[in-house]
Amino acid sequence: MPYVERFAGPVVDVGAGGGAPGIPLAAALPEREVVLLEANRRKCDFLESVAREFPNVRVVWGRAEEQEPDRFGVAVAKALAPPPIALEWCLPLVAPGGAALLLVGPSADVAAAARVSAQLGGGEPEGHPGILVVTKLGPTPTGFPRRPGIARKRPLA
Repeated sequence: MPYVERFAGPVVDVGAGGGAPGIPLAAALPEREVVLLEANRRKCDFLESVAREFPNVRVVWGRAEEQEPDRFGVAVAKALAPPPIALEWCLPLVAPGGAALLLVGPSADVAAAARVSAQLGGGEPEGHPGILVVTKLGPTPTGFPRRPGIARKRPLA
């Protein structure tokens, strides 16, 4: 929560799955728009049934690579992919001045995430227990996001 509050603008939960952390963030921050982005249609159907209770939540069926870049203030992801891949999906969605927040385990490769961040206009990752905060310093470079599936097949780091 304190990490999300550091940055203004709408929040996107990339790979929203069962709705965490997006739904709890929407409940705690009713004044902020929260977008639950999910590629699986069945999961979107579930999320839409839950989102009816929250006027500030919108569910989007699609992939991160297909979304408009530089739009959100914060992108959050939990258990989406290894940090370098998750960062490649999340950071392009964030406008300069915002941040990608990745919920990570203790074995997260922060150095690899830093290399990816540098290629995508991001700053040096801040490592906190269980979370990696990557601030977006500049606009998304030309050529990003790459086509769907490429980040996992040919990771940047």
